[in-house]
Amino acid sequence: MKKLTILAAAAGVLAVTATAACSSSSPTPQAGGGGTTPTLTGDCAQFQPYAGHSGSTVTMFGSILSPESDSLNTSWADFQKCTGIKIQYTGSNTFESDLPVKVNGGNAPNLAIIPQPGLLQQMVQTGTVKKPPAQTVKNEDNWSKVWKTYGSADGTFYAAPMSANMKSLVWYSPKYFASKGYKVPTTYADLMSLSAKMAKDMSGTAKPWCGGIGSGTATGWPATDWLEETVLGTYGGQVYDDWISHKVKFADPQIQAAMKTVQGWMLNPAWVNGGVGNVQTIATTTFQNAGLPILKNQCGMLQQASFYEAQWPKGTKVGPDGDVFAFYLPAVNPSIKTPVEGGGEFVTAFADDPATQAVQNYLSSPEWAQSRIEVAPGWVSANEKVDQSLYKDPIDKISAKYLADPSATFRFDASDSMPAAVGSGTFWKGMVDWFGSGKSATAVAQEIDSSWPN
Repeated sequence: MKKLTILAAAAGVLAVTATAACSSSSPTPQAGGGGTTPTLTGDCAQFQPYAGHSGSTVTMFGSILSPESDSLNTSWADFQKCTGIKIQYTGSNTFESDLPVKVNGGNAPNLAIIPQPGLLQQMVQTGTVKKPPAQTVKNEDNWSKVWKTYGSADGTFYAAPMSANMKSLVWYSPKYFASKGYKVPTTYADLMSLSAKMAKDMSGTAKPWCGGIGSGTATGWPATDWLEETVLGTYGGQVYDDWISHKVKFADPQIQAAMKTVQGWMLNPAWVNGGVGNVQTIATTTFQNAGLPILKNQCGMLQQASFYEAQWPKGTKVGPDGDVFAFYLPAVNPSIKTPVEGGGEFVTAFADDPATQAVQNYLSSPEWAQSRIEVAPGWVSANEKVDQSLYKDPIDKISAKYLADPSATFRFDASDSMPAAVGSGTFWKGMVDWFGSGKSATAVAQEIDSSWPN
């Protein structure tokens, strides 16, 4: 899933104090004679292309909640101060169900941050999504072509990517590993061997792995990632793509074999759920809290995306010699060249007024991406024009390295790419049934397959 940004904290509009020292001199006529555009000077001069819409409010809706939304608001604070455009962001942990209700009820936001290509396509089918302005289309050249396909529907480009995240990571405690003499595994076989050794070494509630799939109305998405990683790392990109399009079904041998692999890993009672309880507690533990037992040496590892960095308590040192760090999740099948699963978000417009388009243009620019990088550890942009030296955070550096690797087998999150009724519906529910109720892999697969839209 996207799941990358569904953070279960209180939603709301956040007030931000802007820091830019900007001013304007005498106004200049706007093109077409429709009023005047002020000339921005000083630190504000960089925002001149977006000037002329002071006093406008652009509403934005997404699944990003605090603490991640704090840096989001900070990233455009100078833009707001200099242009006079107010970006009114609201987040919801029921975003996937809320957005269609808003759109169908005639109450769509000006902009929505959509993490699922499948949901984007569903919204396009309503006829309410606006095509992006020319500058946003031009800015799209700063991304690799594959990202444009994820922001498109029926071959038409609608939404520029906002961020990228790397799913293929395993979080751990370097200090704990060092104290036990554990080495970071570089192959899947080594990872399984390490898990078995940890299980023998640990006692009480401590286990090699911890996990949680609770996430409001999006509960279940972390488990979809575990299966997706396994499918991609076992069979490569073609089977993965065919699975997304349902040419390969959940009941087919490849996916059933992948589910069996996940059963031996994250449904293994000897290996999970560290610091919490039995396997079933994975279904009732929120994904935000899932990794916290690592800090108490009650859990050895957590498979979770780069954006999980925002969930560690304040003061937690992240790094190779810190309290927590992450390593690349090795391919199940060593013949698959560097499988990397990623996710992202796409800025989608339901309005095409000048102020909304100015915000679209800014959010698709490398300048905004660099502003966000500077204030948001754990956040990576897919924009190829971004100065890579800006990544100071060690997790960001790992993510940027793998996401930019031209030889990697990169694929977007499968459930995000499937039809929304499946990817953010029956697939999520199936994972909850599998982990929380003990439903069999074959029964789960049958229910998901039967729900696929014609």
